[in-house]
Amino acid sequence: MAQDNARDIVQSRYLSAGANRYAWAADWGDDGIVAFGSDTNVCLWNPSNSAGISHILSGHTAHVRAVRFVPKADGDQFSYLITGSDDKSLRVWAINSRDAGASCVQTVQEHTEPINCIAVLRVPGFGNGLGSRSIVATGAADATVKIWTLDPTTGQLALLQTIRTVKRYMPLAVAFYPLNKQGTEVILAVAGTTNVVHIYTSSTVDGDAPVTEFTLQATLPGHENWIRSLDFIREKKEAGSDLLLASASQDKYIRLWRIHQGSPLSALSSTGLDLSVDSLMPGQKLHKVTAGSTKYCIMFEALLLGHEDWIYTARWSRSPSSNKLQLLSASADNTLAIWEADPDSGIWLTIARMGEVSREKGATTATGSIGGFWTGLWSPSGTTVITLGRTGSWRRWDYDPNEDTWKQHFAVSGHTRAVTGISWSPDGVYLLSASSDQTTRLHAEWTRGGEGSDNSWHEMARPQIHGYDLNCIGTLSNTSFVSGADEKLMRVFTEPKAVAQMLARLTDASPEAANAAPDAANIPVLGLSNKAVEVVDDSADPTAPLPAQDTVIDPSNPLTSREDAFDPATTIRASALAISHPPFEESLSRHTLWPEIEKLYGHGYELSCLATSHDGGVIASACKASSLNHAVIRLFETKTWTEVKPPLAAHSLTVTKVRFSYPDDRLLLSVGRDRQWVVFERESDEEANGAKKYKYKQIQANAKGHSRMILDCAWAPVVRLGEDGNETRLFATAGRDRSVKLWIRRAGEGEFVQAAAIPQEHPVTALDFVPEFTEDGLILLAVGTEAGRLLVVSLKVVSGEEGKGDVEIVSTLNVPAKLCLPKAVMQLAWRPRRERQKGRELAIAGEDGSLRIYRFGL
Repeated sequence: MAQDNARDIVQSRYLSAGANRYAWAADWGDDGIVAFGSDTNVCLWNPSNSAGISHILSGHTAHVRAVRFVPKADGDQFSYLITGSDDKSLRVWAINSRDAGASCVQTVQEHTEPINCIAVLRVPGFGNGLGSRSIVATGAADATVKIWTLDPTTGQLALLQTIRTVKRYMPLAVAFYPLNKQGTEVILAVAGTTNVVHIYTSSTVDGDAPVTEFTLQATLPGHENWIRSLDFIREKKEAGSDLLLASASQDKYIRLWRIHQGSPLSALSSTGLDLSVDSLMPGQKLHKVTAGSTKYCIMFEALLLGHEDWIYTARWSRSPSSNKLQLLSASADNTLAIWEADPDSGIWLTIARMGEVSREKGATTATGSIGGFWTGLWSPSGTTVITLGRTGSWRRWDYDPNEDTWKQHFAVSGHTRAVTGISWSPDGVYLLSASSDQTTRLHAEWTRGGEGSDNSWHEMARPQIHGYDLNCIGTLSNTSFVSGADEKLMRVFTEPKAVAQMLARLTDASPEAANAAPDAANIPVLGLSNKAVEVVDDSADPTAPLPAQDTVIDPSNPLTSREDAFDPATTIRASALAISHPPFEESLSRHTLWPEIEKLYGHGYELSCLATSHDGGVIASACKASSLNHAVIRLFETKTWTEVKPPLAAHSLTVTKVRFSYPDDRLLLSVGRDRQWVVFERESDEEANGAKKYKYKQIQANAKGHSRMILDCAWAPVVRLGEDGNETRLFATAGRDRSVKLWIRRAGEGEFVQAAAIPQEHPVTALDFVPEFTEDGLILLAVGTEAGRLLVVSLKVVSGEEGKGDVEIVSTLNVPAKLCLPKAVMQLAWRPRRERQKGRELAIAGEDGSLRIYRFGL
């Protein structure tokens, strides 16, 4: 296949990634695009449409901590985005407003430690003869703040100054604002791992230098803990009005500061306070500052009380309807608050509060507690707010002027750590993913009543929230799956009625959940097993007290038991999933769990891999091992949930992957760290007592299949050659020796032999065959590498000598670099073929925490 049209052949259908939990790791640009850090990536998302994440930008080599858009001016061809990372570098991205496509135009590394925060100010005529430019401040863990200029035509940063913080604290927040209309005088606020705010000023001068250095002018005391956020705004739209600075701290308070041009007496007069400076409280001390030849004074304005935990961000906006100043604060107390000054008294009050309701404050993470909000953002219009929770998922509220309320809408979500396993449902309706972030997530396409361009992918359920890192997953049927984790056992889950009905309503799934299936599930506060529960009516009284400890339990009345009493933090109401849109984050965490029906024991160490047979009748699993005793493959029948003994012993180190042959499950292939692959065959196809006999025996082993450990394997569909349709079997193995090897068992031969090798530049970590042939009779093999590269190889089995099959590599399609991953590809899985499906869809699990579905027009 020609490489020049690869861009047209491969299309992104779904991108899912959780946001990094840093206060400065997201920003909302003038074009309506939200950019946020996700592991080492930067994701672009437009909340105004339902398409979800549109692009994932890769380039940083460590977690992205700070993201900031450069304000646009008329005539700008691109929007610029500046990002800072744990890799100590700054990157400037040029974003095309039309399609949100982006490219990195500069990488600079002047800081010596991770970058925590970024501030950008666009001022007309900034600097002598430099025209409209932006100044940028970056704060890092090296206890410095660096000042830069950004050229709007080239996107290049130039370092102007390095400020070493007083007493060497780490800056966690920086903020800029022009003090005058011309932008010739600028104020800079810096704070962080200290309880004071430092104020710097600068101004333009005559000569060749664009600006003078920023100089320390004042120190604003008052906070009792680290300061996390700073933000300026002008009190009124008039150019000469006072500035307001909001500082948010871990002491649970927000302090407002007034910056006034003129003398202290004029500042006091403007506030209506006593003009006797000696009568001021200590906290109302006036601070005199100068910028160039202009004098300013700063005084404490207000203390905002209302949050019960650390405050991470406080950001200003001006109400589009009333033109009043509004302040948005995000706190670890699970709330997002909007503050506004009372027009009569001037007291700042909370006019809206979103997030957790008070009765659920005590809920733990296991029962869906979001663990606090890490950042809060205004839309450019001020009519939408979004916030980020502990789970890496976004929440969104839109203001409804007709009802004067903030209404919640669905947003984007994703894993926050490596996606370790993926598995499609047999009918291809949904995709399950397991991750090291200890969650299992269900992703499906919102069809909206039919097949069309409006369809979009979303996270529809979170079946498992666990206490251990999840390592592998496999579907048993359209309504059940099994997962393995670091806890040495596997857990089996079944779909509840509430989720089945929701999927039937939002997707093209058929409601297959049996009548005997439980309504829903929740997880005990101190447990790991999802328990089946009944949905309660919306009219149930949440204030009903629990029965006394000595209450006699009446079997006919379950509410006489304290264990079964109404618990508002874990109870699921009937209306929770009776929705016509993808669920909100709190519904995903609380209402979409799947009940656990079985535990499978036997392994002595953490699960390394599992595979389910295509008929769902047997599970093969393995665990981490360094000895023969533990490097075994255990088989479990799913009708009786019993282990088929003895286990399959062949490897000496960890088995990294097991796969059943398609479509008959007659062969079982395993590969491991001991560099060998082993093929097992089912001893008999006969059924006993209505059930198949899943007993396998070893038929071949290759102790030197690769020169280094083998990381993945996959079966190709059965090939039949000649007039007699003789069966030819083919499988592939992927190794750390940077090669993919193809092994074939020709008709009439008993052993698999190597038929071809596909060398790669990096270790190969993931493989998967399309289970059917193409219209041209080709076999498609998807390959993923440790460096994140993706390619699709087209193969053909042709008749060789005496009618025996030989493998011919027809072509290779390399996925464009911008669609590849920055880290290892953990697993690949082709979507089962569906009616009206265009092209072939491939699910990709990444070590970077991203889950992607690409469509190949092959």
